[in-house]
Amino acid sequence: MVQPVNILHLHSSFDLGGKEARAVRLMNLFGDRARHTIVSGVPDQTGARAAIAPGIRYEMAQDPPPLTGRPSVARYEAIARYMRRFDLVLSYNWGAIDGVMARRVFGKGVPPLIHHEDGFNADEAGGLKAERNIYRRIALGAARALVVPSQTLERIALTAWRQPPARIRRIPNGIPVALYAEPPQARAIPGFRRRKDEVVIGTLAGLRAVKNLPLLVRAAGGVSVPIRLVIVGEGPERATIEQAARAMGLGDRLHLPGFLAEPHRYIGLFDIFALSSQSEQFPISVVEAMAAGLPVAAPPVGDLSAMVALENQPYIARHHGEVWLRDALQKLALDPAERRRVGAANRAKAATDYDEKVMVEAYSSLYADAIGRPGCLG
Repeated sequence: MVQPVNILHLHSSFDLGGKEARAVRLMNLFGDRARHTIVSGVPDQTGARAAIAPGIRYEMAQDPPPLTGRPSVARYEAIARYMRRFDLVLSYNWGAIDGVMARRVFGKGVPPLIHHEDGFNADEAGGLKAERNIYRRIALGAARALVVPSQTLERIALTAWRQPPARIRRIPNGIPVALYAEPPQARAIPGFRRRKDEVVIGTLAGLRAVKNLPLLVRAAGGVSVPIRLVIVGEGPERATIEQAARAMGLGDRLHLPGFLAEPHRYIGLFDIFALSSQSEQFPISVVEAMAAGLPVAAPPVGDLSAMVALENQPYIARHHGEVWLRDALQKLALDPAERRRVGAANRAKAATDYDEKVMVEAYSSLYADAIGRPGCLG
C-alpha cells in the first residue's frame, strides 16, 4: 500500500479566508492520499477546520514552535527540527515566513518547502515594508517554489522580492464552478429572508481591519433605493461594523450571520456582490460571485479588473473610497437588467477561466514533484 504524503501546513492563522478555503479544498480533494498537520500562528483562530471534509486525516498541531517573534537562532532551530517529521512543508503568507527562514538557516534534513503568498494584511495594504522585502529575499532562497495567485503578486515577487522566474509559480484560484450554477437555498443564511422590492448587497469576508467593512456599510447605506447588506464572516471587527451601521441608520438592514460554509448554497441570494478591501490579489469570493451570476462592485485592488468580465469592469471603481464604491453600487441597484447582463457575463467567464480542475492539477503536480513522487496526489 502506498503511504500517504505527510504534509505540514504553516498558517499565520486558520480562520476561513481565501488562502484557507483553497488549502482546505485541496486537502479534501487529496483524500486519503495525504495526511495533514496544521499549525495556526494564532492558536484560537482555527475556524477553517469546519470546512474540512469528514474522513480527511488531519490534526491541529499541539504546542508547535512559535511562528512569530524576534529573529532567534533557537526558534529557527526548533521550527526546523519540527519540520523534519514531514514529507512536505507548505507555508502561507508573511505570518509563516519564519518557517521558510528556518529552512534557510537549518536546512539539513528538512523536507522540501513550498511557500504561498496570497496578499497582505492592513499593515502592508498601503505599501510594502522594506525590511519585510529584505527578509523575504533572504528566506525564499530556501523554498522549492513560491506560489502566487495573481499577476500583481507575480510582479512583486520578481521585483521587490527579487525572486528568479524559475522559482515563481502563478496559479490562479479556481472553484467547482458547476456547483454555483445551481439555485441557492432560500433558507441557507440563518435569519435572512428576502423582502419585496429590496436589493440585497452581499459579501463574504473575515471581519478584519484589512477588509475595510465599515466603508462598505457606509457605501451601501448611501444607496438611494431600499437595500439589505449581508456580510458573511466572523472576526474581531464585528463591533466596529455594527457601530458604522448604527451611524448610517441601517438598523435591521445589516445582517451578520457569522461564518457559513459552502457558499454555493447561499451566495446566489445576493443581487450584487461587493468588496471593500484595502488589499486583495485574486479573491476566491469574487470568483464564487461570478460563478453564481452576480455583478461585482469593488475598489481597484489586485487583479480585480482583469478577473471580472469586460461588462463588469465599469463597476470596479477607479479609486478607493466610499463615494466611489457607493456610486458603483447605486448604478447596479437601480438597474435589474444591467445586473442580469453583467452577472451572465461573469458566469460565462468563471466557467471558462476559473474552474478548479486546472488549479487542482497544478497544485497536485507541484507538490508531488517537490517530493519526487509524481502523481502521488492524484
